[in-house]
Amino acid sequence: MGDVKVVIPGDAVDTHMEVDGQEGQQQQVLRLGPGLSHVGDAISAVNAGVLHSSSDGTQHWVVSSKRRYVAAEGEPVVGVVVARHGEGYRVDIGSAHDALLPLLAFEGATKRNKPNLAVGTTVYARVSVANSLMDPEIECYNSNTGKSEGFGELSEGFTFKCSLGLARRLFSSKAPVLNALGSKLPFEVAVGLNGRVWINTESPETTVVVANAIKNSEFLDAKQCRQMVNELLEKH
Repeated sequence: MGDVKVVIPGDAVDTHMEVDGQEGQQQQVLRLGPGLSHVGDAISAVNAGVLHSSSDGTQHWVVSSKRRYVAAEGEPVVGVVVARHGEGYRVDIGSAHDALLPLLAFEGATKRNKPNLAVGTTVYARVSVANSLMDPEIECYNSNTGKSEGFGELSEGFTFKCSLGLARRLFSSKAPVLNALGSKLPFEVAVGLNGRVWINTESPETTVVVANAIKNSEFLDAKQCRQMVNELLEKH
């Protein structure tokens, strides 16, 4: 995306795609993310925030600093198991309703061989079902490949909350603060687009540094992130 465009609820959004009209070319699919709604032939914003688009113009979404998460299909989330029932687990993902995590929604899980998660367990999952008519459903593997691909139980570590806007920036492979930290410290991180971040380091002191650096990075550019990380490391 070029210039920053701020939208408010009701604003019309131009999602025109430049498509090569060559015969036999596969038709491009337009995907709308959080903050946008498609009614009739019009696409409009339903949340206030900054409009983002993918480089090929096939994906559009609105990033805002709100803390209430609205589940969207395909998004990764960090959740906490709050209850167990016959069909699976109820997981708090920070949305208006808890998500359902089926017992078999894990890599290699069968009726005889499936994870046994205790209440309070933190999991990294992917939203598989999200609509206004039912509670969201999540899964701890990629149902297309059958592999976990990083999803599953998050043992040990520390989980904290951040704004939804910061979470989306952290999810990028070019996130300045994560790159700056990664060049200085060994740590594991799982970013949920529901505004929760899980980190695991080799010591409590390092955990404090990583968590503070991530929280402080929300309004900093790449250069400022590197400087801030260096200052935190000097103090510790």
